[in-house]
Amino acid sequence: MKLTGNTVLITGATSGIGLGLGLRLHTAGNRVIVAGRRADRLAQIVAANPGVESIALDVTDPAAIRDVTAQILQRFPDLNVLVTMAGIMLPEDLHNDGFLPTAEATVATNLLGPIRLVAALTAHLAAQPQATIMTVSSGLAFVPLPITPTYNATKAAIHSFTESLRVQLADTGIEVLELVPPAVRTTLMGQQNAANAMPLEAFLNEVMDILADAGHLQEILVKTVEPLRFAEARGRYAETLRMLSHH
Repeated sequence: MKLTGNTVLITGATSGIGLGLGLRLHTAGNRVIVAGRRADRLAQIVAANPGVESIALDVTDPAAIRDVTAQILQRFPDLNVLVTMAGIMLPEDLHNDGFLPTAEATVATNLLGPIRLVAALTAHLAAQPQATIMTVSSGLAFVPLPITPTYNATKAAIHSFTESLRVQLADTGIEVLELVPPAVRTTLMGQQNAANAMPLEAFLNEVMDILADAGHLQEILVKTVEPLRFAEARGRYAETLRMLSHH
């Protein structure tokens, strides 16, 4: 992925990693469109960052995805990068059926949202001279955090979907990247002050460095996420799962 001169849509970009990455890409010389559900927050972001564009989008709403992506392509016909950042992470107790609404909302946001965005925009992106789809999984796609079972499952599904997407789109000009974050200090699961989570700015610095040095990159892995990503390959899966079970 070239680091400048793109037109980038980032969903889930009103806070945390999505907003941070969007502002870094804006500073690097890209036209960035931040999307999210909170119109008031989007207005604040645009006011504080001249040149950043915004659009309201609820990725759990299939009709909204169809309508908003059509609006985006009309306003920004040179759109060539999609980053599917929107996600929720909530604890679930599987002892009874009380977890089901959380599970369904998590699947709608974390899995169906990105899939629907890919469906809406791939034909357009394939017509661009150079394009990128960046999905966002998690280190927990590779070893689950037992307290958030559906979150882990959706991220494992995103990893698998991305692998297939990359193979199927190999005959197009679309580069398919997967961002695999570790725990990062954001409001996701109230981790903004967690000692075991990576500081957001440090994470963004490393991600931008990886993108700058990329070559034929497929997964964007900061050092901190490698113990999760490669736990099974390194024979540490059971040990890592036991550790995560005590969170």
